[in-house]
Amino acid sequence: MTSAPEASLRRHTKAGMFMHWFNAACWLFLLFTGLGLIDNPELRPFGPGYPAALRGWFGGGGNLLLAHWLAALLWLAVWAGFIVFYLTRHVIPFLRQVAAIEVRRDLEWMLKKQIQMMVGYKLMALLVRPLGWDGRLPEQEYYNAGQKLAAQGIIAGALALVATGLMMLASKYVLGPGWAVLVQWSITIHYLAALFTTALLLVHVYMAAISSEERPAFISMFTGQVPADYAKHHHKLWYDQTAGGDA
Repeated sequence: MTSAPEASLRRHTKAGMFMHWFNAACWLFLLFTGLGLIDNPELRPFGPGYPAALRGWFGGGGNLLLAHWLAALLWLAVWAGFIVFYLTRHVIPFLRQVAAIEVRRDLEWMLKKQIQMMVGYKLMALLVRPLGWDGRLPEQEYYNAGQKLAAQGIIAGALALVATGLMMLASKYVLGPGWAVLVQWSITIHYLAALFTTALLLVHVYMAAISSEERPAFISMFTGQVPADYAKHHHKLWYDQTAGGDA
């Protein structure tokens, strides 16, 4: 005799939810202060008024840069502490989950999901039939294929931002003129990494907060819980491991 299925499943811990929202707050602050630090008039997405206003609020460009640095160092310090204290409980399992790419299954999921989002399930099933696929999305783990690829990209972008940011900070106090070329490259890579990670985060925000299909995942970042039906439909492999697929 099997037990009745659970109404909801625990998906996030309090520590994980805190880091998620702490990360979001830091990224927003760093993004908008970073945009205010751009001197090149041709690269200002909000025009010249935004950097001028932001510098006025902070009492000058120097204070704006200092605020940007302090926020970045706070973000880095909290993450370093989280990694040390939650290495085996959160960090290593997370890295294993996002690195667990099964090429054939995840590629099929990615292609089907993109088509389904554009034209719906029924037409998607017709369009993928010549490939020998049916209209069902392949079963997914704790993270789906799109989430895993996005996480990998964001991690790579964050590491690039940290490395180049520390290089630019060191150039103000430690490094001499001989490091000028490397510092200039760091500035370029820093902006490119920020653009890359911001693009990925915008997709993440859309999928989690705006797409109605993924709304339970967004709510779970406040409650820590997801409905069992949602987990079974979107993350069947994880559901089977957590709740027992025969429940």
